[in-house]
Amino acid sequence: MRKFTSALFAGSVALAAFAGVAQAENPMVGGAAMYADKNIVENAVNSKDHTTLVAAVKAAGLVETLSGPGPFTVFAPVNDAFAALPAGTVDNLLKPENKEMLTKVLTCHVVAADAMSEAIGKMIKDDGGTHPVKTVGGCTLQAKMDGDKITLTDETGGVATVTIADVDQSNGVIHVIDKVLLPKA
Repeated sequence: MRKFTSALFAGSVALAAFAGVAQAENPMVGGAAMYADKNIVENAVNSKDHTTLVAAVKAAGLVETLSGPGPFTVFAPVNDAFAALPAGTVDNLLKPENKEMLTKVLTCHVVAADAMSEAIGKMIKDDGGTHPVKTVGGCTLQAKMDGDKITLTDETGGVATVTIADVDQSNGVIHVIDKVLLPKA
């Protein structure tokens, strides 16, 4: 019985260690663990760097969509990216009467695919240095490489850099970015 108990304990320790390794592959975001078996919304709500994005997703009524099966690639701006917008922009977008514009801005950060950075990098290379990225909001972003970082140029000429790539989700992937991507006016 002692051998069985020891073997069972050793197996449990090995399984726990394996689970820890599997979860360790996903980077931490906003001080929170990101779990590949949770969806985009379930993970994003735990990031202290994405509270503005989460509030905006709720105000736009996109929680159910981004909790759905996907797959989605979300370029997720940090709070500082929203704070860098002209004064009053975020407050204005969060007003109920501006829900349509808020939805447009947010969906210009979402692609209907599961695109990890390696695949995006290959598309950029295959397209000669710039790859057009069509979003679910109807925007076309221009993906490029800046050294080993992916950048995205929006329709107004604003450039966001992917600061944390490949945050695996059950319904896609999140890439953290440092600027809010805007549609053309």
